[in-house]
Amino acid sequence: VESEEQIFETAELLSKLRIPFIRGGAYKPRTSPYSFRGLGKDGLKLLQQAAKKYNLSVVTELMDLSLLDEVQQYTDIIQIGSRNMANFYLLNELGKVNTPIMLKRGMQAKVQEWLLAADYIMCGGNENIILCERGIRSFDPLSRNVMDLGVIPLIQSLSHLPILADPSHGTGDARFVSPMALSSLIAGANGLMIEIHPNPKKR
Repeated sequence: VESEEQIFETAELLSKLRIPFIRGGAYKPRTSPYSFRGLGKDGLKLLQQAAKKYNLSVVTELMDLSLLDEVQQYTDIIQIGSRNMANFYLLNELGKVNTPIMLKRGMQAKVQEWLLAADYIMCGGNENIILCERGIRSFDPLSRNVMDLGVIPLIQSLSHLPILADPSHGTGDARFVSPMALSSLIAGANGLMIEIHPNPKKR
C-alpha cells in the first residue's frame, strides 16, 4: 500500500475483473532498512476502506506477533511470509485465532518443513490454512527464485490443504509471470496470487 490513490485504483480494477481478494502490504519486510517499509496502520486502514468500497476481501502480511490484534482488525486472511515460515512461536499463536492463514513457503524450506509449519498452526486449533508456493532460493544470478511447479501436485498428494502459486515472487520478472501462472494452474494449483500495480514501470 503506497497511497490512497494507488490502492483504490487497484481495488477498482480487481472489482471489474471479478477478483474477490486484494492483497496489500502495510508492513513491508525489506533487506535494506533504507527501503520503503510500508505505511503501517494507515496502510491497513486504506486497504480496508478500498476493499469495503469494492466488496473485496483483504489479505495482508503479519510481520510480528505484536501486530496481530492490529492486523486482525483490518484483514480477512493473514499472510505469513517466507521469512516467518519458521517462526514457530508465531505460528503456534496463530493456531489460537479464527482468521484464515496463508502460509508462504520459506525461501529454502523443504516440503516436510513447510507442512510441519502448517501443523504448528493446526495444532493450536486453526485449520483454516492456505499454502502458497513462492519460489525457492536459486544459485543462478539470472533467476530470482526457482518456481517449484513440481511441489504443487506433491503437496496435494501429501496434504488436504489448498495451495496457491505466486509466480510474481517465483520469477521476479513480469515477462515470466503469465507462463508460470498458467503452468501452475496446469500443475493443479487451487489459485494464484499475482502482484499488480497501476503503473508497474514506475514502481
